[in-house]
Amino acid sequence: MKKFNVLIVGGGSTWTPGLLTSLVNRKEQFPINRLVMLDNNAERQAVIGEYAKVLFNEKYPELDFYYTTDKEEAYLDDLDFVFCQIRTGGYAMREKDEKIPLSMGIIGQETCGPGGFSYGLRSIKDMVDIVENVRAKTDKAWILNYTNPAAIVAIALQKLFPEDKRILNICDQPENLLRSYGRLLGGMSPRDFEPVYYGLNHFGWFEHLYDKDGKDYVPVLEEMILSRGFLPADYEQRDKSWLETYAMVEQIVRDFPGYLPNTYLQYYLYPDKVLKKLNPEFTRANEVMAGREKRVFEECRRVAEAGTSQDSNVVVNDAHGEFIIIVAESIAYNQGKTFIVILENNGIIENLPNDAMVEVPAALTINGPKPFAIGKIPTFHKGLIEGQNAYEQLTVEAYLENSYEKALQALTLNRTVVSGLQARQVLDALIEANGDFFPELKKAEKELELAK
Repeated sequence: MKKFNVLIVGGGSTWTPGLLTSLVNRKEQFPINRLVMLDNNAERQAVIGEYAKVLFNEKYPELDFYYTTDKEEAYLDDLDFVFCQIRTGGYAMREKDEKIPLSMGIIGQETCGPGGFSYGLRSIKDMVDIVENVRAKTDKAWILNYTNPAAIVAIALQKLFPEDKRILNICDQPENLLRSYGRLLGGMSPRDFEPVYYGLNHFGWFEHLYDKDGKDYVPVLEEMILSRGFLPADYEQRDKSWLETYAMVEQIVRDFPGYLPNTYLQYYLYPDKVLKKLNPEFTRANEVMAGREKRVFEECRRVAEAGTSQDSNVVVNDAHGEFIIIVAESIAYNQGKTFIVILENNGIIENLPNDAMVEVPAALTINGPKPFAIGKIPTFHKGLIEGQNAYEQLTVEAYLENSYEKALQALTLNRTVVSGLQARQVLDALIEANGDFFPELKKAEKELELAK
């Protein structure tokens, strides 16, 4: 059996230990020859890297492993897969993404609204750099991007690398939801379902969830959620804000029945209600830094000092760590397993623009994703998606064209903002806060004249 060479970009992520554990657990299904971790933050990555050395020494001694901040040591010509989980600007910038909008009475969230806009603009340059570095060495490696604000990044990469068929943008939230539905139903696996799902990243709906016999579990789950609420599959590991996010699914299902929503839709359908629950002084970024990040790094240091990973309780999120390996397996072995991925529409959803980067089920094969046709979608969902798609497209155009005007249009279109005055206020604040992380967003001459 072939052994694969894998690069993890973003090795210092708090999600990396879960990914490493999953690599160990699936070494028979997805054997690795060489694993490299790359990060621009040497201090963070060293904590995870030293933990990994202990883990692999005990459970994967045949694996060639090292971590580095040197791109020349990381981007090699025999790579098979590149797993991308970067966070441009780190948690310091995430905190600003969340707190700046909240200070103005606007939703402050990592990937939705102005926070997602800010995170997206920061991420494009780094993702382009990753693609160019990989492609300078090899055309064969699959680049799997799964933790960026995937919608904005996916549009940018499609525009800049339209012929590259080995870039796959994929989000773990649909997988999280499938695992949560499975737990609610008594232990079904995500692979037990044939999902009919459509939308954009963090902006979609399950219309059907068939099992192998053709039974649709959407009505069953809808009734269960309305009667007992909804929890994530790994709720024992989740912070308070995530439990509240999943709890909002009951409200969405009650108000808009017939479909199971992506949890992120709460920010777009109930911005007023959600805003009241958010604390401008202690946001999700603070919760993560004080919670999961602290726990993960402390445990990794403990393991490294002890020299053994036995009895380690590093947080493991199966949906984030395991699913990307199963994705790679489906591609590498031409298994054609179904995953919900982000692809250029091109008629998949009949009544949406062809250039929209839609999130839909597809069979993942060695020759790339084979999406399943959705057909026409309801007017309500279509209208919401068209507005969100316009926001995403304008955000990428603002980046590519250095256009302040398009950035302002994008934020004004976003359902969490709406007001042009607020859009300008938050845009100016985000430009100042991001500094060199942002492209230079230039105002048109006409706008400059009016400002005078």
